[in-house]
Amino acid sequence: MTADSNPALLDTEGPPGPGADGDPAKAGPASARGPRARNTRAYLLYVAGKLGGALVSLFAVLVTSFFLFRLIPGDPVKQMTGGKRVSAEQLAAMRKEFGLDKPVMAQFWDYTGKVLSGDFGTSYQFHAPVMEKITEALPATLLLTGTAYVLYTLIGIWLGTRTAWRNGKLGDRLHTGLALTLYSVPSFWLGLLLIITFSVGIGPIPGMFPTGGLESGGETGLAYVIDVAHHMVLPVITLVAVGYAQTLLVMRSSLLDEMGSDYLTTARAKGLRDDLVRRRHAVPNALLPTVTLMFVNLGTVVAGAILVETVFSWPGLGGLFYAALSVPDLPLVQGLFFVFSAAVILMNTLADVIYPLLDPRVGR
Repeated sequence: MTADSNPALLDTEGPPGPGADGDPAKAGPASARGPRARNTRAYLLYVAGKLGGALVSLFAVLVTSFFLFRLIPGDPVKQMTGGKRVSAEQLAAMRKEFGLDKPVMAQFWDYTGKVLSGDFGTSYQFHAPVMEKITEALPATLLLTGTAYVLYTLIGIWLGTRTAWRNGKLGDRLHTGLALTLYSVPSFWLGLLLIITFSVGIGPIPGMFPTGGLESGGETGLAYVIDVAHHMVLPVITLVAVGYAQTLLVMRSSLLDEMGSDYLTTARAKGLRDDLVRRRHAVPNALLPTVTLMFVNLGTVVAGAILVETVFSWPGLGGLFYAALSVPDLPLVQGLFFVFSAAVILMNTLADVIYPLLDPRVGR
């Protein structure tokens, strides 16, 4: 039977045919119908929905960041005076200068209008634009958390793959138990233990690393790079220990779900070696949930690790956020909270947009 005699074999997305009277000159435009067009429209609607949800989330963050931090006890104006004796007239003048004398809703609409134009206000304690302080602290955070992110992602995927493929063996039980333990440990507590053990020194273990900071000062060139790397060792280990555990557990669980699939049995039946079955067939499919986790963790690279940076006195966004909370420096706290949340929302949205390209069953 030929394709011409069987309508089911006709190409619905083929080139345009002749007009109704058989004249090729009157042929209509190519049809936009068919499975591919339907899938494209469905994907675009899916992306539009995710982008709309991201915008709603950003607005919710904007509202939350404004009202939530106003519940913090303490008068920011009095904190700015540093405990000095200040007259009521001077306090009133400072409140007027920072707009704190207006009703809360008037402050909110002023704040919203400024944020939409990229202005997060002026820091109370640093007397500098909020975005300027964020820009100054961002490189240190990206250096620390970015390095840790690359390390714990690679280690987590590699160990998660190996432990799942050797499910039930001694190595699997040891790695899984260690990952569960580290995943349950608070990062600041682990950081304090590392400082006590390897910075202060305990028993036969001497203090080998600095207790905190980014640099010792006075170094240049290669010596400066080595000095910074020396200061990064303990905070990076802290972040990697917690991050790799989460990645390992997700990767291991995903790969275990794939190991009983029929396509792996078929691949083995064709004579493929076990390592090829794992690398070419099982791992690519098991990576899908891990890819989502990678994007979520990528958002936290910008947010930094507030507790870890505080414990190690790291001059990044986390330490800046902690310093802003102690005042409270409302413009700086609000700006940092919005930047942290926006980074996570952006990465989550990007993961949602890319996921259907990796798994056609999503968003169709």
